[in-house]
Amino acid sequence: MDVDVATDIDICQYRCVSKSLRSLTVLDQTVACCAPLSREPLSEEQALQVAPQLKALADPVRLRLVSLVLSHQGGEACVCDLNDAFDLSQPTISHHLKVLYESGLLDREKRGVWVYYKARPAALETLSALLRPELTRA
Repeated sequence: MDVDVATDIDICQYRCVSKSLRSLTVLDQTVACCAPLSREPLSEEQALQVAPQLKALADPVRLRLVSLVLSHQGGEACVCDLNDAFDLSQPTISHHLKVLYESGLLDREKRGVWVYYKARPAALETLSALLRPELTRA
């Protein structure tokens, strides 16, 4: 799935993005991409895979949204359940959820008129493993 970076970030962030990064391909989230940073440095390809997810989580609203989805009963939440937690409009919340979905952190399923979001465990495990220090080195 190709993600158009130019339309999925705020205009102030866009001005800082290199024109050469007009689109990114979200790689398969089911396979851990990287060894812990304490074992070996990331390759350029690995960094390009992980950076959009970290960037998506760097926004406080998005970080809270992931937390709310994970802590919601059954591990999934409807957009209608998430709106009341913020002093933001529903379109703004939907935009943030779209960014999280396109970065590979959330899955979504439309049921009737509502969209339900669920975390992608493999993506969260990849980030966790990347940041987890190794206790022993071989």
